[in-house]
Amino acid sequence: MQVLRSLDEAHAAGALRGGAVAIGNFDGVHLGHQRLLEAARAWAASRGTRAGVLTFEPHPVRVLRPQLAPPLVTPLPRKLELLAGAGMDVAVVQPFDLAYAGTSAAEFAARDLAARLGVRDVIVGHDFTAGRDRTRVDGLRPLLDRHGISLHVVEPVTSDGLVVSSTKIREFLLEGNVEAAAILLTRPYDLDGVIARGAGRGRGFGFPTANVETRALLPANGVYVVRAIVGGRPGPTGPEGGSVHGGVCNVGAKPTVEAAARVVPEAHLLDYDGRDLYGEPIRLAFLARLRDEHRFPSVAALRAQIARDVEAARRILTGSGATPVSP
Repeated sequence: MQVLRSLDEAHAAGALRGGAVAIGNFDGVHLGHQRLLEAARAWAASRGTRAGVLTFEPHPVRVLRPQLAPPLVTPLPRKLELLAGAGMDVAVVQPFDLAYAGTSAAEFAARDLAARLGVRDVIVGHDFTAGRDRTRVDGLRPLLDRHGISLHVVEPVTSDGLVVSSTKIREFLLEGNVEAAAILLTRPYDLDGVIARGAGRGRGFGFPTANVETRALLPANGVYVVRAIVGGRPGPTGPEGGSVHGGVCNVGAKPTVEAAARVVPEAHLLDYDGRDLYGEPIRLAFLARLRDEHRFPSVAALRAQIARDVEAARRILTGSGATPVSP
C-alpha cells in the first residue's frame, strides 16, 4: 500500500486521480470501517481505478477538544498495517491542526477532494461531517456534485443488534470484555510494546514474565490469555519473522507482591525458556479474560493460581475451551 503523508503529497503523486476514497479516522479498523473499505474497493474495481483512504493525524478530537480525547484503539502504525491488510491501494494521512480545522466543507470538497485528490467516488459513514461547519452528508452531496464526484453513504453496521463503533470497542476493553471487542474488530485486540527489565519475581515463582512497556490502550486489570509475536521486523501488514507464543498476561499492579505499582502488562510465554528478551518488540493479542486481579494471602497461593491460569490458557489456545479460573 502506498502511504502519502499529506493531501499535497497525494496531489503531486496523482495517486488517487479518478479513484475511490473512503474518508474517516478508522480508529480500530473495525467491522463498520471494513464496510467502507469494501465499498471503496468495489467502486474502484467497477471503474478500473485505485481504492484509497483519507485519514487524519492526530485524531481531530485531540486537537479540538484534547481534554475529551479518548485513548486510541489503533495508533497510526497499526492502523496503516490493517488498512494494507484490507487491500487498500493508497492511504493519505493528512496532518490535522487548528489551521486545517478551519477548512469549510466547500473548501474540503473543491480543494481537497476535487483538486488535490481528483477522486471520482467518495465513501463515508452515515454520521460523517465535513469542515469547520460540520456539514452532514446531505449538505456535502451537492458540494461534491459540482465537481462530478459521487458520494456513497454506508449505513450503520450492527452486530447482534449492537451498532459497531470505536467507542463501544473502547468500552468493552475498559470493562475487560476482550471477547466482545474481538467480535466488533473481527480480530483479537492487540497492542505493541517493548520488553523491559522487571523485578524478576516471576522467574522466582517458576513463571518468568516479559514486562511490556507500552503507551497503548490497556484492557481492564485482570488476567488474560494472549498470543504474542516477539521480535521480528516491521512489515507492511504486521511483524515479520518474529516468534509466536501463547501466554498468560497480567494487566494490573501485582497487589500480592507490590504495595503500589504502575500498571504494566506482564506476559508469561508458555514453553519459552530461551534467551532474555529485553529490548525486543512484542505484540500482544488478547484472546480471552480468565479472571480479575486479586490479592492472595501468600506467594504460594499466587503461584498455585498462576499454575491454574496457565492450564486454562493452554485449553483455550488449543481450542478445547476453558472456564475462567476463580481464585
